[in-house]
Amino acid sequence: MSNALTLERIFSAPGLSGAALRAPAFSPDGRLVTFLQGRDNDPSRLDLWAYDIASGTLRLLVDADQLHQGDESLSDEEKARRERQRLFASGIVEYHWSHDGKALLFPLAGNLYYYPLGGQARQLTDSAAFDLDAKFSPDDTQVAFVRDQNLWVLDLASGQVRPLTQDGAGPIKNGMAEFVAQEEMTRLSGYWWSPDSRQIAFLQVDESPVPEVTRNEIYAERIELIQQRYPAAGDANVRVKLGVLSVESGSVTWLDLGSDEDIYIARVDWSQDPNLLTYQWQNRNQQRLELRGVDLATGHTRLLLAESADTWVNLHDDLRFLKTGNSLLWASERSGFKHLYHLKDGELTPLTQGQWQLDAVKVVDEASGWVYFSGWLSDPKERQLYRARLDGRSASPELVSKEAGWHEVTFSPDAGHYLDLYSRFDQPPQVALHDASGQRLAYLVENRLDERHPLSPYLGQWTAPQYGTLAAEDGQTLHYQVFKPSTPMPPKGYPAIVRVYGGPHAQLVVNAWSEANLWTQYMVQRGYVVFQLDNRGSFNRGKAFEDAIYQQLAVAELADQVQGAQWLKAQDFVDGSRVGIYGHSYGGFMTLMAMFRSGDTFAAGVSGAPVTDWYLYDSHYTERYLNTPQANGAGYERSAVFPYTQGLAGELLIYHGMADDNVLFSNTTKLANQLQQQGKLFELMAYPGAKHSLYGRETRIHMYKTISHFFDRTLGRGLISAPNL
Repeated sequence: MSNALTLERIFSAPGLSGAALRAPAFSPDGRLVTFLQGRDNDPSRLDLWAYDIASGTLRLLVDADQLHQGDESLSDEEKARRERQRLFASGIVEYHWSHDGKALLFPLAGNLYYYPLGGQARQLTDSAAFDLDAKFSPDDTQVAFVRDQNLWVLDLASGQVRPLTQDGAGPIKNGMAEFVAQEEMTRLSGYWWSPDSRQIAFLQVDESPVPEVTRNEIYAERIELIQQRYPAAGDANVRVKLGVLSVESGSVTWLDLGSDEDIYIARVDWSQDPNLLTYQWQNRNQQRLELRGVDLATGHTRLLLAESADTWVNLHDDLRFLKTGNSLLWASERSGFKHLYHLKDGELTPLTQGQWQLDAVKVVDEASGWVYFSGWLSDPKERQLYRARLDGRSASPELVSKEAGWHEVTFSPDAGHYLDLYSRFDQPPQVALHDASGQRLAYLVENRLDERHPLSPYLGQWTAPQYGTLAAEDGQTLHYQVFKPSTPMPPKGYPAIVRVYGGPHAQLVVNAWSEANLWTQYMVQRGYVVFQLDNRGSFNRGKAFEDAIYQQLAVAELADQVQGAQWLKAQDFVDGSRVGIYGHSYGGFMTLMAMFRSGDTFAAGVSGAPVTDWYLYDSHYTERYLNTPQANGAGYERSAVFPYTQGLAGELLIYHGMADDNVLFSNTTKLANQLQQQGKLFELMAYPGAKHSLYGRETRIHMYKTISHFFDRTLGRGLISAPNL
């Protein structure tokens, strides 16, 4: 007999998704696969494990307690860094292989630890400061790291530690990624070793132009006033300088970035030549991205290639320097879809093309003449592994992965093996070792859904989504998924909930396992239809699909979500008078717009941690889609929720973390004030001390209970005879 799913069980150990591992990596010699895994009695406490490919044996390689025991007090910088990584764990949360594969480096509790394979771990630093972003030099003789806003280096043979920069203090930060680089550019580092270990390229960030704001973080028993330099849309950004530092002498050569100081440095990469450094220069409105190369011997900078768009240019991590031919690989959306190109002698040759989407380059095997990448050719709901010829002669990419579903792939350095994190909507993540042809060699985590699996007691009531498509008003295809209950249908049909995100660089309708869908299953088992649709502006469908939102948010997105809801209401299994909407973050913003502007469609809505005023959000994200306020003030006004609040007619619940440093709590307080002044009734749940992710078992149980109770009261109308909360 199948058990009824409860919210307490969803957020309890062992996790219903089964065994999980994090941060998989191959040793540089390709002999071991290492990964982080939680303990049976404490899934959030991570240790390092290793799988020996030749022998097929698995063992605990490093116990976190052997390195450090006791509390792990984090610096404010590290707390913010982990929040932006959505990393909520303790123990070994990060590790780095030496380039020769003989040792590992661990940052833990603010200090650095060195572990030679087969030897004893030793602590490298013991400082009152918090040491960040540690990296081996390519020759493995030194370790660089950031301490007190300066770059430092440690000699592994002598143990000597010395600063490489000394002017980091106050608004000046050396070797560190600024706020928007971490939050919006997926760049967490601000320095890079040269291939010969003699130099370090680094960014110096000057935050003094950025307005300093006082942000409240409200906890249960205290209020913290945080002074933060936050670059909101239209405000001044940091000033950046790119320098090349001699590790031996400490001398710095500053590079000429041009006369325009209001720019971003999105990426920095050394080529295989230690005299050629490249960086990606992006202008303020993000409509131009330049890959520039600097000859350090002459100081000459040249433009290697440029991308431009009338809307914005997306960033990526698909630059690869080839060993032969003085050439490189580069991904571009210039055709309308992201594809891979070969740049040689100034000529850009496509290696892939068509109306499908490349996701990311995984490895380049120059010896065999292949480049491996993830993406989709026929079904955007899936992510597969492909390979194409480096000489450009592939008529069509060759499919490597075997199973329908979602593949997250990590390759060995020699491209001989890959680790595949694979899932489907009905299969929690499996981790398997494959050879380069796609042949599975061994499971590291099989995650078989047998009687021993944590999900087993609940499978009898598990519901598979039904997939379908609709046509947007401009003719583009919209993909949806709908979950239907197996409980007896009420006379007028089931109540329904539209789960929405709707924002850029996100995709919900996928054939993949999602822990977010555990609450969906919970609600479906209790008699609700749950519907999701990827509107225009969301990810993985080509640039034209994304560009529909440019300079006005919640117009195309809302039109698509309303169209999906109207389709839903027309189905004979749905009670059209009982359709609600729920979303978090951008989804919270979409929920508000739906309730204010389409109240005849949605009877109730739950808005979690919503943006309400885009003037309050950060520059790089907001200006990418809305341009600057100076250039598009009318678009900012139309994209805020405040002009539309008089349209609220249905039931509305808003929740927000009171220490949110991403979407500030002031977004909700500003909206609450206007709704109160207009006499509009709504419900509000505020979580003391909670950040944007509202992490924590008890917090998340309470949050989902609050949401579930709200929908029971506003949509359920007695449908659920015995609420299982």
